[in-house]
Amino acid sequence: MAAASHPGQEFCGKPPLLILSTRTSETFLILSIENLCVTRGERPIIDGLSFNVGSGEALVVMGANGSGKTTLLRALAGFIQPKSGAILLDGHSEDARISDACHYVGHLNAIKTSQTVAENLSFYAGFLDDTLSQAEISDRVEDALARFALDRLASVPSGYLSAGQKRRLALARVLCAARPIWLLDEPTTSLDQESTTQLASVINAHVASGGVAIAATHLDLGVGPARTLQLDQKARSA
Repeated sequence: MAAASHPGQEFCGKPPLLILSTRTSETFLILSIENLCVTRGERPIIDGLSFNVGSGEALVVMGANGSGKTTLLRALAGFIQPKSGAILLDGHSEDARISDACHYVGHLNAIKTSQTVAENLSFYAGFLDDTLSQAEISDRVEDALARFALDRLASVPSGYLSAGQKRRLALARVLCAARPIWLLDEPTTSLDQESTTQLASVINAHVASGGVAIAATHLDLGVGPARTLQLDQKARSA
């Protein structure tokens, strides 16, 4: 497939991140990574990586510390400019960037400790999708609270939560706005076994509904069936 830059995108003379966003299907997405190279300074972190993942698939990215798991997810989310290569998205709206189709949950929980659990989720629902009515926001927050077993903590200031509860709150954001691609970096950090099982259930439901989940982890998430991309084996394709 020939790569093309996103319409209207400017690269200011830097080596381009090539993005193709076309309306090839209203219901099926294909995210393709072609010969991706990402460096830190002059040191290559990801070099010549290619893979693809489509609607209804989960991809688990594994590897040793420093193998590039976080770097890969941040590049997919649009936070890092690759040195070269292409990130291609077919099946999403013509005028959207790939980042507009993604939820990204990184190592930091990014919660407002002075706000309650419910207030945090309400903020993110409106921030991530400004078309939602207040009633729709309330419904989404209620669903997210229930599915991550946070409903009894809804009125508790987030600063009072345990580490595991804060992580569940961060992950619950993915249910507050509809985005087809979930990028999850070490999502089970601080989670106990019950919470990990809840997370796996949420991911499985997203994938079963036609979504895409890409998770970087050292552990078995209990998500299945899922493909595995092993970065510390210098994988070039998956």
